Amino acid sequence: MKLTTRKSAIQKHVDKYAADRESWIHKNSYFYKDDYSYMNFLVNDGLRILDLGCGNGQLLNSLNPNYGLGVDLSGQSVKLAQENYPHLDFLQGDLEDVDFIKSINGPFDVIILSDTIGYLDDCEETFVNLHLLCNQDTRIIISYHSWRWEPILKLGEKLGLRMPSVEMNWLSTDDTIGFLHLADFELVKREWRQLIPYSLFGIGSFINRFIGSMPLVRRMSLRNYVVARPMRKTGMNNPSTTVLIPCRNEKGNIENAIKRMPDFCRELEIIYVEGGSSDGTPEEITRVIASYPEKDIKLLTQDGVGKGDAVRKGFEHAQGEILMILDADLTVPPEDLTKFYRAISSGKGEFINGTRLVYPMNNQAMRFLNFWANRTFSVLFTWLLNQRLTDTLCGTKVISKDNYNKLMNNRSYFGNFDPFGDFDLIFGATKLNLKIVEVPIRYAAREYGETQISRFKHGWLLLKMVLFAHRKLKSFK
Repeated sequence: MKLTTRKSAIQKHVDKYAADRESWIHKNSYFYKDDYSYMNFLVNDGLRILDLGCGNGQLLNSLNPNYGLGVDLSGQSVKLAQENYPHLDFLQGDLEDVDFIKSINGPFDVIILSDTIGYLDDCEETFVNLHLLCNQDTRIIISYHSWRWEPILKLGEKLGLRMPSVEMNWLSTDDTIGFLHLADFELVKREWRQLIPYSLFGIGSFINRFIGSMPLVRRMSLRNYVVARPMRKTGMNNPSTTVLIPCRNEKGNIENAIKRMPDFCRELEIIYVEGGSSDGTPEEITRVIASYPEKDIKLLTQDGVGKGDAVRKGFEHAQGEILMILDADLTVPPEDLTKFYRAISSGKGEFINGTRLVYPMNNQAMRFLNFWANRTFSVLFTWLLNQRLTDTLCGTKVISKDNYNKLMNNRSYFGNFDPFGDFDLIFGATKLNLKIVEVPIRYAAREYGETQISRFKHGWLLLKMVLFAHRKLKSFK
């Protein structure tokens, strides 16, 4: 393994302090506990994980991988890691050596570079070579110290509060994202944590939880995180689709949904999930099924209550590779489903959300208070989710069946909290680090029936959802 002069110095330095690393972690236990906690939020259990710059292996072990491989330049670190965690694999090597990267048996679900970019000679070329270990679903997770903290961290070393380090690259998250873009990786989300990296008898924890996560303020935090995905993806080849239509008292819209829905894929399944109508909706669905025998239309009767329950039942029975929701009021035009299909099948996004707040609306399509409430909540949820989301309550949402199954397997993290059905999917997609893409639609006025949304009742539920999301997505409580 031939190293540059700088890399040789780094290797000797890390070898020297490898045995002391655990004591430094213990001395700064609050910092590492919070760091590992957020990494565990980003990475689900049971995945194939590659940790590049693994140190003594503590982070990799905490992530509970199905298969875990740690790589480090330091032979002493690798030796200690293998002794401490014999159920994981560790290799000594230079991750900037393309031949070494080629020797690793990929692909991996997650590739982690925790503080590693500070030691790289060529960030762009390193990221380019990571494609050898990726498939189109791989996530790259990069964590690093903020450049604003460099003087403070240097002072900490002199005061004996931080393990001595060598000269490192000091990159902002924008620099890191720029390197990733040059190497054909796309940003999924970013986060800033630890405004105060010490508990200080609970004071630091309180500030980090309630103040440090606020917009603008969080940019001053010590720790930065970037999640990215490969842009070199093939997409899906004309995947089959299930369109789910939850309905209650929507008799006058049932046949129109079928008439207006384009044949945008080779296999199209339509599932109505009926939720206790009193206007003859189930009978109308049965009639429509008989009237369109050439179409694959099914009727399910809801067991529980609420749209969320209807969505879960419908998707459980769905046969399509792509899953779509179309509200039975048809305020989202069925004709626009082609756009959603194109966005997900091409690989541009992995969770496609409709937005009603870009184009002008038809008269009476959305009441004044509802409109501004949606605008307000879109800002709040963009901050909470770390991905841009302008319309959380647009009924049309699209996800692949594979990702939906992963989402449901991980649903216990959030629990049964959502009466709408929208946030179950949005929060789950965020937890899976799916790329969220919005498709603007022209929101139409309802032509039959009455809205089932109560502006004050459901507005209060939305506010509760913001508080719930802050607790689960920012505070991890």
